[in-house]
Amino acid sequence: MHSDQIGIKAAHVSELIADQFPQFQGEEIIELDTAGTVNAVFRIGTKHAARFPLRMMDPAECTRMLDEQAKASAEFNELCPFPSPKPVGIGRQSGVFPLPWLVQTWIEGKVATPMGLCNSSVFALDLVRLITTLRAADLEGRTFDGRGRGGNLTDHDGWMEVCFSKSEHLLDVEHLRRMWGSFRELPSPTREAMSHKDLIPGNLLVHGEHLVGVLDTGDFAPADPSLDLVAGWHLLDRDTRTILREALQIDDLEWRRGAAWAFQQAMGLAWYYESTNPVMAELGRSTISRLIEDCPAQV
Repeated sequence: MHSDQIGIKAAHVSELIADQFPQFQGEEIIELDTAGTVNAVFRIGTKHAARFPLRMMDPAECTRMLDEQAKASAEFNELCPFPSPKPVGIGRQSGVFPLPWLVQTWIEGKVATPMGLCNSSVFALDLVRLITTLRAADLEGRTFDGRGRGGNLTDHDGWMEVCFSKSEHLLDVEHLRRMWGSFRELPSPTREAMSHKDLIPGNLLVHGEHLVGVLDTGDFAPADPSLDLVAGWHLLDRDTRTILREALQIDDLEWRRGAAWAFQQAMGLAWYYESTNPVMAELGRSTISRLIEDCPAQV
């Protein structure tokens, strides 16, 4: 998926586990076939998992990042009304793998899909419970750190231009440019809230119609409160999005900013993963279709 991607196999993970986490020695190691774009994930027995960064970076910076993510995940786990992974420890870089890596607890459930529960009011209300709980968390004096989504929409103009130019063969880019032109002019939020920051299908686990787990919680931090609303366009059809919106009591501006963040994310998926990750590419296309349905371009 990435030009700087690192590979690792289950045999190597077994060696690392035996050396650095001897309490798990002898546990079966299974490489998971996921649509994840940031980490390779290996299950350790029945109760734990290891996450290995997919892209090469400075090892010291990776250690700092994993430390921050472990702290954020632990905080998220304490607050979240649904199960989420607890960090267990950070593995050291070695001759087997060139970066630090993370061991965490395993959460049971089936990965959500864009269409699987798109018309389920039960699932929508579980998302409401999740978002409401996260928004109520104490900021403790923290503010948005300026990284990624969750700040000023206009900070993403350069990236959006890349996405539009790369998507000419895939999407109605002229129409989508007009949509972004409308989104980017939305007023900035007047407050911040604690946010998961990436409520896409692959980070949510379900059983039946219920949400039963939340993954990838290491970026839990302050952001635009609208950011977690992206779940509405990634996972729900129009009528069910209305249930989500009404239950959260979202005004027009906040709802449109949520749509803008979903748009910003989806535009990067369809073209970047076109030939390497069909699940993520299709998520981009389905989310864009829902956004066009809700937010026709300004002419």
